[in-house]
Amino acid sequence: MINRTKHYITLMALCVLFAGSAMAQSTQATSKSDIGPEARGDKAYNEYAFMDARKAYIKAVDKGYRSKNLLTKLADSYYFNGEYEDASKWYGALFSFSDDIDTEYVYRYAQSLKSIGKYATADRVMSRLNEVASSDDRGKLFSEERNYLKQIELQSGRFNVFPVPFNSEYSDYGPTLNSGEVIFTSNRKTRTASQRYHDWDDEPFSELYSISISEKGTPTRYRSKINTRFHESTAIFSKDGQTMYFTRNNYTKRKRGKDGSGTTHLKLYRAKRTDKGWGEAEELPFNNTNYSVAHPALTPDEKGLIFASDMPGGEGASDLYIVSIDGDGFGEPKSLGDAVNTEGRETFPFVDTNGDLYFASDGHVGLGGLDIFVAEKNSEGNYDKGFNIGAPINSEDDDFSFVINSATGLGYFSSNRKGGKGADDIYAFEQTAGLIKECSQALAGEVRDNDSQNIITNAKVILLDADNNVLEETQSDREGKFTFDVMKCSTAYAIRATKEGFGNSEKSFTTTGEFEVTTKKTIYLAPEKEIDIMEVGQDLGVILNLNPIYFDLSKSYIRPDASVELQKVITAMRENPSLKIDVRSHTDSRSSAGFNMRLSNARAKSTVDYIVSAGIDRSRITGRGYGESQLLNRCSDGVPCSDAEHQLNRRSEFIIVQK
Repeated sequence: MINRTKHYITLMALCVLFAGSAMAQSTQATSKSDIGPEARGDKAYNEYAFMDARKAYIKAVDKGYRSKNLLTKLADSYYFNGEYEDASKWYGALFSFSDDIDTEYVYRYAQSLKSIGKYATADRVMSRLNEVASSDDRGKLFSEERNYLKQIELQSGRFNVFPVPFNSEYSDYGPTLNSGEVIFTSNRKTRTASQRYHDWDDEPFSELYSISISEKGTPTRYRSKINTRFHESTAIFSKDGQTMYFTRNNYTKRKRGKDGSGTTHLKLYRAKRTDKGWGEAEELPFNNTNYSVAHPALTPDEKGLIFASDMPGGEGASDLYIVSIDGDGFGEPKSLGDAVNTEGRETFPFVDTNGDLYFASDGHVGLGGLDIFVAEKNSEGNYDKGFNIGAPINSEDDDFSFVINSATGLGYFSSNRKGGKGADDIYAFEQTAGLIKECSQALAGEVRDNDSQNIITNAKVILLDADNNVLEETQSDREGKFTFDVMKCSTAYAIRATKEGFGNSEKSFTTTGEFEVTTKKTIYLAPEKEIDIMEVGQDLGVILNLNPIYFDLSKSYIRPDASVELQKVITAMRENPSLKIDVRSHTDSRSSAGFNMRLSNARAKSTVDYIVSAGIDRSRITGRGYGESQLLNRCSDGVPCSDAEHQLNRRSEFIIVQK
């Protein structure tokens, strides 16, 4: 029986990055010299012979030897073969042996634990990652999405999954659809004299096969112009079926390419159909001998090709890139950005006819190993952060190579989950419900009297965004309640309530990262009071319960929402002819002190001019700016503060100088 976890070598080049049953090849030979077991293990490990390395390391452990190098590589020898039970055991031993652990091993330990269902322990390990490596995106993602199991559960149950009859006892993966056929990758034995076997695991090289979409009959192996002496995998076809892009070892014109260390990486190739079948494959111009480029996916308009690569300058072990297609030419590859790419591995992209990007990742928060995620394009044409598509597509094991016919909801994916026939298996699915592709929340609130605590009916309630733009408006019902259901997760909002006889009130808040939760807020309105309680030195804005006077960034003109508040000041001054005030404008500490002083002076002048323009005698109102000289909190220059903390310092005061 083939080791079902051997699939991990199929997933990534260098046995870490790309698919194809050890598709990245090393030509270095393992020394037989009489050296110690750890040194022999290191030699085998560096040549990607993880099984040989493991034997040497275990022999050293049996002799009572321990070192950080030995434990990390012994754990990795299991991790990179997908044997997570043993990987978690040896990563745990590494943690007991040393406190100085590289963040990558912290993450692999957590992933191994999740892959065997130990989520609580994995969460504790991930918390440590966030503590010791605050700049690691994976730790941040975990910190922001601690309720990831709840989110994945909410997404789950939207597919029916069943195995296909053409799986073998070897590795079958990378399915795609073309003209009524399923094309997939397999390293099954073909019993042909030309089939070659890998030097150190005695398994066949992977090749492309096709079978009718009815899944009846025997899969047919592609002919030699596509399948060569080395690995081929993961094909994608143009809509007319006349052009194919696929992954192959660096093997062009019957010559195998190697980097400086003797490793043959992966490249992307293109072949076109002729009257006599597929023509000779040509390698794409953005390939490179020193790193891998693999797993192509076409955009719906076929003007872009998305692929995975470990090229220098990426976010992590492998990232997703896009390159433009212009006839037979190509542009320069561009990263899909850090919303999609993480410090982990993003690979096996697929774009459906709606333009949604499906991909496999172990860097985003998931159930363990590689999970499948979906990302949508935003209004700027970039992909937003992907969302886990849930069980049963995703499991504790590795799940990848997802393709779907958006019109029918039918498709395929690959997995090494338990109960399969071989190392990797292909599964068919039907989608039974739509996916949640955007994290959204609702707000359920109520309006109450600040003094009596009684409910207030028919109050006008407005939902505002962070820029004070009105998003939605409603009224409190006969129970004082109101709702909004248009909010996004992890986003700043404010609610403002008004009613005749009460002062206005506003409350700011930021939604969490939880899917489909309801936030509850109560907003209190203070009954309007006679302002004969005012005293010299008091802030008229406080007495009138004014909402903040907002200005656009680095601007000083009066916005419509600010004019509503200033009308209350104007009314008070009309009703109290002897009242005189001094307008004082303040900024936060961001920008230079000189700029902030000039800006606050301009804002104070605009405020005074607006009040005077309403008929208030200029002799009754003065004003000046104070810049950042009178901060209300610790947020001075160089002190890290949140937007909410800085907001406290951006204020206008209306100080009474005469009653």
